Amino acid sequence: MTLVPVTLAQAKTFVGENHRHNKPPLSWKFGVGLECDGRLIGVAMAGRPVARALDVPGALEVTRVCTLGERNANSMLYGAIARAARALGYVVLYTYTLVSESGTSLKASGWTVDACLEARKGWDAPSRPRNEELWPAEGKYRWIKRLT
Repeated sequence: MTLVPVTLAQAKTFVGENHRHNKPPLSWKFGVGLECDGRLIGVAMAGRPVARALDVPGALEVTRVCTLGERNANSMLYGAIARAARALGYVVLYTYTLVSESGTSLKASGWTVDACLEARKGWDAPSRPRNEELWPAEGKYRWIKRLT
């Protein structure tokens, strides 16, 4: 497996075709790809933190990591995106997993649980209608990785 640059279009297409429960995110700062035998087998996408309180200078959110399931691919992508973020001057990374997900790759990459968030009753609001079927109704863990 080899780390490669990835464009926004490549990352969105890959996530749209392969992610279990999420569509491509809206926020984008940069991304990292992972290839095997010339074929894209994974992507990691980084953007501004979605939570307003976390969107401060020096903070970045890993908004998607998606692979075809190759062993150690997730850990490689989390490590690569953290190294790239550190090189660009970011000091803290955040990401989220569903409570039902183990977080093994995050633990292996040096991340720790920052908070356990209860499931939301819904995302729909009159000012911004949402299709509730697109988001799992499940609690989440917020993970943090300090880069300094």
